[in-house]
Formats: sequence, C-alpha cells, structure tokens
Amino acid sequence: MTITLELPEDIARQLSTAWRDLSRAAMEGLALEAYRARKLNSDQMRRLLGFETRFELDGFLKQHGVWLEYSVDDLGRDRETHKRLGL
Repeated sequence: MTITLELPEDIARQLSTAWRDLSRAAMEGLALEAYRARKLNSDQMRRLLGFETRFELDGFLKQHGVWLEYSVDDLGRDRETHKRLGL
C-alpha cells in the first residue's frame, strides 16, 4: 500500500533538513506508534522496517526509547535454541 502525505512546502523543507529521507522517517514514526499501541508485534516491526534480525530491531527501539516486547513464546524459542546449541 502506498500512503501519500501532503505537507506545506516550508514545513517539508524544514523537516527534510532534519531527516534526509523524510519518507523513511514517516514510516519509522508510524511503525513506532503502532508498536507502542500494540497494533504491531516485533516480527511485523522487523519486516516493515527491513531489519534482518531481532537485534537490529532491538537497537532501533532502544534508540527511540521503546523496549522490545519479550513474550513467553520468545522465551520458549530461545530455550530451544540454547538446547540445540548445547548452552
């Protein structure tokens, strides 16, 4: 889906000086707010923002003062991985 934002030229110029890629900044802002409102989970956030790993997402969220949600399912997957690796 494509979403278009209409901004007054002066505001667009001002924001473009703060953020080089204004489209990416808008997408990140939308994604962060959706995550905070629990409309997106961590896997959806990772896919939306194009991060390969949960570690990349974790770093992004920490930069923005948002802590990664860690579920019981996440714990189970991590325990299985530790077992498989002999840890």
